[in-house]
Amino acid sequence: MSIFWSLYVTVLTLGTIIALTWLLLATQKGQRKETTEETVGHSFDGIEEYDNPLPRWWFMLFIGTIVFSLGYLALYPGLGDWRGLLPGYAYVDNEKQTQFADGRTGWTGVHEWEKEMARAESRFGPIYARYAAMPIEEVAQDAQALKMGGRLFASNCSVCHGSDAKGAYGFPNLTDDYWRWGGEAQAIKTTILGGRHAVMPAWGEILGEQGVRDVSAFVISGISGRKLPEDAKADPAAGQKIFAANCVACHGADAKGTVAMGAPDLTLPAAYIYGSNFSQLQQTIRYGRQGQMPAQEAMQGNDKVHLLAAYVYSLSRKEQPAPSE
Repeated sequence: MSIFWSLYVTVLTLGTIIALTWLLLATQKGQRKETTEETVGHSFDGIEEYDNPLPRWWFMLFIGTIVFSLGYLALYPGLGDWRGLLPGYAYVDNEKQTQFADGRTGWTGVHEWEKEMARAESRFGPIYARYAAMPIEEVAQDAQALKMGGRLFASNCSVCHGSDAKGAYGFPNLTDDYWRWGGEAQAIKTTILGGRHAVMPAWGEILGEQGVRDVSAFVISGISGRKLPEDAKADPAAGQKIFAANCVACHGADAKGTVAMGAPDLTLPAAYIYGSNFSQLQQTIRYGRQGQMPAQEAMQGNDKVHLLAAYVYSLSRKEQPAPSE
């Protein structure tokens, strides 16, 4: 922060506190000392306000908030570049450092968070490490591990995949048997660690509107065996030729998809996360899809991801682990 903005924030903050103090004291000074039955002359729905002084306890409460604000701004950051009088500590590789990276000391919320994370790591790190040393399939049979993985999922994954992990529009269902990038234990962990990025290209300009309708019609009637809308105005036979020339490279000649490309199985409408009706398919083919699964390695680390992978792996398996003793 430049010196100008530091002074700007400081003057604005302290000026506001001073102005409020003056207003409070000036108002108190002008009030009468005794109580009265007179009103201020306002009436709303039959309710009137007495012209009495502010109660002493209420006045002192206002004074207390002002004193508190000054004490807070002295101890903590809040006035531009002021770091506060409280000592601050940084944590690097879980080791306590008495100075920040810039050489200055003082309290910050960031390093309070680092302190909490270091405390949690020292407490729970050995537990995560113990499960990380086990095969994912084995962890997926441990009820306590799944409980921990479920909490990690709720905190980090449910916002997209839902609290029940059944997904939503644009986000896959993790409880079924349809996996774009592979449903094996290690494949799931790889997906969570490094993330995934869809690479379905836009075909609208290449195929034209009629081509988009034709290939959409073929996917519905020729691949997934469903009935076309009566107003489709499309030729599935022409769409089959377009599919063979352009789409088999990713989805395969049998349209069952390829794990290496993350291309979904088009024979299973339930696996379409962007919708499977005629209109939705046209949107997908016309504009493409570039959905992105964010990588969790930097945020969660390998050991937590190992637990997450075990939890996700267990969701689509029919057998459930017995409760631990």
